[in-house]
Amino acid sequence: ESVREKAWKTYESLSAVDGALTSNTRKKETWGVCIFIVAIDLDEVTFTFTELLKSLNISVCTFFQFLKEVDVNMDTVSTKVDSTVLRLKKKYDVLLALYHKFERTCGLIYLEQPSSEISAELSSVLVLKNYWITFLLAKGKVLQVEDDLVISFQLLLCVLDYFIKLSPPAVLKEPYKSAVTAVTVNGSARTPRRGQNRSTRTAKQLDTDTKIIEILCKEHDCNLDEVKNVYFTSFVPFLNSVGFVASNGLPEVEVILKQYDELYLKNKDIDARLFLNHDETLQPDVIACSQLERTPIKNNPDEEVNIILPQTPVRAAMNNIQQLIMILNSAPDKPSDILIKYFNNCTVNPKDSILKRVESFEHIFKKNFAEAVGQGWAEIGSQRYKLGVRLYYRVMESMLKSEEERLSVQNFSQLLNDNIFHTSLLACAVEVVMATYGRNASQSDGTSAETDLSFPWILNVFGLKAFDFYKVIESFIKAEPSLTREMIKHLERCEHRIMESLAWQSGSPLFDLINQSKEREDQTDQPEPTPTLNLSLQHNHTAADLYLSPVKSPKKKASGPPLSAPSTPDVQPAVTPQTQKPRKSTSLSLFYKKVYLLAYIRLRNLFFRLLSERPDLEPLIWTLFQHTLQNEYELMRDRHLDQIMMCSMYGICKVKNVDLRFKTIVSAYKELSNTNQETFKRVLIREEQYDSIIVFYNLVFMQKLKTNILQYASNRLPTLSPIPHIPRSPYQFSNSPRRVPAGNNIYISPLKSPFKFSDGFQSPTKMTPRSRILVSIGESFGTSEKFQKINQMVCNSDSQLKRSAEVSAAPKPLKRLRFDIEGQDEADGSKHLPQESKFQQKLAEMTSTRTRMQKQKLNDGKDTSGSEEK
Repeated sequence: ESVREKAWKTYESLSAVDGALTSNTRKKETWGVCIFIVAIDLDEVTFTFTELLKSLNISVCTFFQFLKEVDVNMDTVSTKVDSTVLRLKKKYDVLLALYHKFERTCGLIYLEQPSSEISAELSSVLVLKNYWITFLLAKGKVLQVEDDLVISFQLLLCVLDYFIKLSPPAVLKEPYKSAVTAVTVNGSARTPRRGQNRSTRTAKQLDTDTKIIEILCKEHDCNLDEVKNVYFTSFVPFLNSVGFVASNGLPEVEVILKQYDELYLKNKDIDARLFLNHDETLQPDVIACSQLERTPIKNNPDEEVNIILPQTPVRAAMNNIQQLIMILNSAPDKPSDILIKYFNNCTVNPKDSILKRVESFEHIFKKNFAEAVGQGWAEIGSQRYKLGVRLYYRVMESMLKSEEERLSVQNFSQLLNDNIFHTSLLACAVEVVMATYGRNASQSDGTSAETDLSFPWILNVFGLKAFDFYKVIESFIKAEPSLTREMIKHLERCEHRIMESLAWQSGSPLFDLINQSKEREDQTDQPEPTPTLNLSLQHNHTAADLYLSPVKSPKKKASGPPLSAPSTPDVQPAVTPQTQKPRKSTSLSLFYKKVYLLAYIRLRNLFFRLLSERPDLEPLIWTLFQHTLQNEYELMRDRHLDQIMMCSMYGICKVKNVDLRFKTIVSAYKELSNTNQETFKRVLIREEQYDSIIVFYNLVFMQKLKTNILQYASNRLPTLSPIPHIPRSPYQFSNSPRRVPAGNNIYISPLKSPFKFSDGFQSPTKMTPRSRILVSIGESFGTSEKFQKINQMVCNSDSQLKRSAEVSAAPKPLKRLRFDIEGQDEADGSKHLPQESKFQQKLAEMTSTRTRMQKQKLNDGKDTSGSEEK
């Protein structure tokens, strides 16, 4: 009753805002969404998600898309609902990818029409149903992280192996038929006696015949040892726990159906049995839902084009894992002779402490992994940690070689006895392994998709502060040339997340460094110079510099850290004797420089979406933004960089009488990459009190910066901060595809080999999905119609560019925001600009567009010339 009453009020409020949502054609769907939202908020969910979809007669993807339309109010859909929807999306993506893989794999294993002597009970339909539901039951019972694609697929292979061995050879295709026949010939019974302990007989069966699991692993590029580990540590205990009653050697469908039904009703989410019927509610919609790569169909069957087919999510994940394993197979799991030599050269030999640290963290990691995934998966966690340890030693050796070449020293006692350096380096190596295995089904483009084990989970496991972890990322990437493009992007995103929010959390060493820097300013009576914003991101500082920072006193100008000096594993004391001035921190100045660059790039992206016709405002907004980060840094404590950015933009527009409402800013912000709705829905106001971003602006931001903001009202502006020059990312690949200006998703990239070589082995390069057109100049392409289609797309882009000049570039604002209720959005007063003529608006738009394109060309030219000079 409480859900019904609140849902009706929500429905009425939506009807008042947008009548289209409650029209006759959409009334039922809107009512269903309101019930869903309220039931989650009140923790009164008395129905499953699939039951709701069936009642509304819509698919998963359509529902998610409709929910997005309903979210016209920042407070309509709470962060609690957002997280629930995200979990459902990830689970659906994984199930969809696995079912497609399962269906295709079963087609390769079983005959569609087996011989007549095989009973109807063993038909392909029944086989599919039996296997799939058993897998769903196993996944739900032994796996806590249900959005983990790799572990789920390994478990699926265990299910297939188990059932293939219980199948008559007459229903199997080769090579499975021969493998099962060989088992029978060798005297290993396919149907074990009921009186024998299932754990014992299953283990014995696998011990005596691993042929089938080997075939499955080879077919899917899966690591055999890992799948065996999953079989014994998780799948066998599952078989014992459910107590299958064998019927003709196969579990009874009714038994597993009943147990899965109990699991499904408990979770109240997706009934994955409906995949078997190709139920409409579970069918993918590539437009409304996350796009999964599919095998393309040739436009012309007679055409012979030599391309590598796009990878499915499972195939892409397996390839990435195989590549990582092949790289690390030759790497030792203990310090190499070269590392031992470096250790022996130290004033204080760090070998024992390093080995002890690695061993200690193995137990900690194994325990945390089992708690997150499931107790039966502890050994899998141990395997992944050991891969991380190999990478840790490999990268450490590479770093030390670079440092020796850079500084011409061999005694690295201070660095190699630094506990935080080693913990960060080890955590980074393990994070690379975890991220490689943790590929989500929606990561078809290599972008990040969070799971329960995603960064910053690793920081909690290793007890690391985000700011300390940040120091090792850039040096790690440069020291390991075999990192894949996806892994470099992942580590770069980790770095961005640290700079955006994680480094600004209470208890971060960043605030201690800032306070020391302010003390230094007071003692020298000279302000700390702002990091030079126009310098390239390329610099000479390494992880050694950053972990041993402060690196120099004001009176000395050393070229590098005193790496050869004996030291304890502790960091330098924070308290400095009064007779000695605090030393400048390299890690702080470099961190701020990177933060400024990231902040400006994000501001620029938002600015061009909202205020491209007012280029004069950009330096003002940036000056306020940069001033806040440098001088009012306490506003960043437990908050997000983007919150300060949006408030800076809003404040300047208010004082300059530009009509830009917060709901329009938020609407544009949601379209930026790597954004989270919680950033503007849940902002810290004061201790343990959160509200929307407009409340933060009115009660905190404006109160703190009111005097500063009012300076921009006069014609005599304060000194403006220089606009940072945006260099190429130090992690960017030189052959990244470049987008055609104003193009309709058209990119130009250098000709690629269908295979790439890394550490002596081949791996297929990922090609574009069939929704795009791939042209390789100099190779056979096919009919001229494809080129005509590209020309048409470019022409359409020109037309769109012209049309866009006729209308405002600002995005359509959200229809209603609670903080936009009368008076709240005008807390500091506002005046509206007189309406400009349509001609003036069009002229301004066209001029702004042309100016932006010219600037971009100029910057591209500078970047190119700069890289050539280097």
